[in-house]
Amino acid sequence: MQTLISLSIALCAVYLIFVLLVYFGQARLIYFPEKQLSNTPDAIGLNYTAVTIPVSDGETLHGWWMPVPDAKGVVLFFHGNAGNISHRINYLTMFKRLGYSTLLFDYRGYGQSSGTPSESGTYLDAQAAWRYLTGTQGFAAARIVLFGESLGGAVASWLAAREKPGLLVLASTFTSVPELAAEIYPFLPVRWISRFEYNTLASLQSVSCPVFIAHSPEDDIIPFRHGERLFQAAPEPKQFLPLEGGHNTGFIFMQPAWIKSLGAFMDKNLNAAL
Repeated sequence: MQTLISLSIALCAVYLIFVLLVYFGQARLIYFPEKQLSNTPDAIGLNYTAVTIPVSDGETLHGWWMPVPDAKGVVLFFHGNAGNISHRINYLTMFKRLGYSTLLFDYRGYGQSSGTPSESGTYLDAQAAWRYLTGTQGFAAARIVLFGESLGGAVASWLAAREKPGLLVLASTFTSVPELAAEIYPFLPVRWISRFEYNTLASLQSVSCPVFIAHSPEDDIIPFRHGERLFQAAPEPKQFLPLEGGHNTGFIFMQPAWIKSLGAFMDKNLNAAL
């Protein structure tokens, strides 16, 4: 009996230590930044300008500004939690083909941006990028499309709930970090110990612009039901586009049919907002 009690105490101690390690190491489970840029838009023949964007807390963001002649509007792109902007260059080609200028930037701690990533920091970064488009570039808010992939969808939704963009696009985005973590780590009390929220679902309740949501039933990281729940919470007008492939393979820019659906929704609803 005493041996069993000792074993139980030891197992509880190990579990508690593991929970504490997860609690204090959460940032390493969420952010996977790469500092080295693997490419630039020059590699695929795109004209762009490298820009430096100041943030209100003193950090600076690095980004690529790609204008197109007679643009229908401008896309402010929020990438996911891994890599940097050099891994999203093909989106620039897609938006150019659709007739939209694009600002592609790295959050703090990613690529050539300064600082260390954090939830509050990514929100400040989003506001800085917004000010760059509305201030430096002089775009009306109604001409701006916020496009977020994965974690970037949570950041884009947060910004859309506080500003008045013309349109919001969410690709392979989760409802919230605690909800997703509870599914990935069912053996941990993640809802109690989570230090991150990124509550896309809550942000959507304050969004008033048209919303386009894309998600794959085959997504191996963020379950399809997250996309479905976000679509239910989104305001009208809205559209849901089922993708194909896994989380890191079902990119919209890879499929002409998906590009056509997204472009038609953007053209129709962004023009209606002007």
